[in-house]
Amino acid sequence: MRPGEGARAVEIWGDAVDATHDFLTSGDRAAIGREVADFLPGAPLWFAVDDDDRAVGFLLMNDSHMEALFVDPRYHGAGIGRALVDHAGALHGTVTTDVNEQNGRAVGFYRRLGFVPTGRSDRDGQGRPYPLVHLRRDRES
Repeated sequence: MRPGEGARAVEIWGDAVDATHDFLTSGDRAAIGREVADFLPGAPLWFAVDDDDRAVGFLLMNDSHMEALFVDPRYHGAGIGRALVDHAGALHGTVTTDVNEQNGRAVGFYRRLGFVPTGRSDRDGQGRPYPLVHLRRDRES
């Protein structure tokens, strides 16, 4: 991430969540948005950029775990998410992530990229009632 790109990351996150997380209550969406706005600008992110060098997606890693992968919805289906996941795999080989179970598009996306379920949690990482599917993709041989 380059200086000044934190606000763009928050914008990408918000647009992507609004396009894909219709299962969130409005109160939870607002609360999570505040948490993200406080945290994301200082996080070590990998960005994907367009031809004009504008960020269109980002990846947040914690060792080999993908904590966040969000793509501007105007770029969904353009290979940005796949490129970021492939970058994570190039860095770490085996990669894990968690995805909201109610986000069927995201679950399908990760499954198409070779991730397999390894477990499930009834609540998200903040204890909210949004189940998570735990996924893993091993280094390709």
